[in-house]
Amino acid sequence: MKFLCIGDVIGRTGRNALKRFLPEIKEKYKPDFVVLNGENAAGGFGLTKKVYDELLSMGIDVITSGNHIFDKKEITQFIDQEEKLLRPANYPPQALGRGYGIYEKNGKKIAVINLMGRVFMGIPLDCPFRKFDEIYEKIKDEADYIIVDFHAEATSEKTAFGYYVDGRADIVFGTHSHVATADEMILPKGTAYITDVGLTGPKYSVIGMKIEEPIQKFTTGMPVKYDVAKGPLLFQALFVKKTEEKTEIIRLKLEEE
Repeated sequence: MKFLCIGDVIGRTGRNALKRFLPEIKEKYKPDFVVLNGENAAGGFGLTKKVYDELLSMGIDVITSGNHIFDKKEITQFIDQEEKLLRPANYPPQALGRGYGIYEKNGKKIAVINLMGRVFMGIPLDCPFRKFDEIYEKIKDEADYIIVDFHAEATSEKTAFGYYVDGRADIVFGTHSHVATADEMILPKGTAYITDVGLTGPKYSVIGMKIEEPIQKFTTGMPVKYDVAKGPLLFQALFVKKTEEKTEIIRLKLEEE
């Protein structure tokens, strides 16, 4: 099986980057299953039903998220009904939506688990390590493959989680920082891992936002409204090919001049 894990899609610019580069990626790598983090896909913060449907129309199989999933109020109207949309599984049990799902593709059952770190995230969450254990015990005999989107700030927490689930998860890809790391690897027990897959959106930006706005906030300490940057497009993702003999991993970066 061949998998494509796409980094945080940032607003309309990110959706334009998908339209620009995803057909090329699919033609070259022919992924069987595509996972995308879409929590910033609508205006840079949150997700709407219109944008959700637009992403699915591009051939995305599952959309994961993180701390911005509930930023758009309308998400509460449809998140419970959409099986292909996930929010972090370690949110409190009363939260709307689901934290994992099992999807059938090409005769295989693929489990996708969405988890969020706790270091520097500012949201009271259950332990993502123990939550993975809990979910894994439920699905290990049913799923042929297990993919985890670990949405977290601290690289140490992400790395620790990768080793914690090594040999149980097939793929762990980090999201949230919007800055790609260069540490893609196959862990000792076989899990394909990257600390952060990066963003899909504007090439020249501060984590997807117009450059001058974060600079203003950092230099003045005053509140600033952030807007998604435009300009040249950037597409970042992780491609993983798994066979019985070996696992291959490729960090992808496509960009406009």
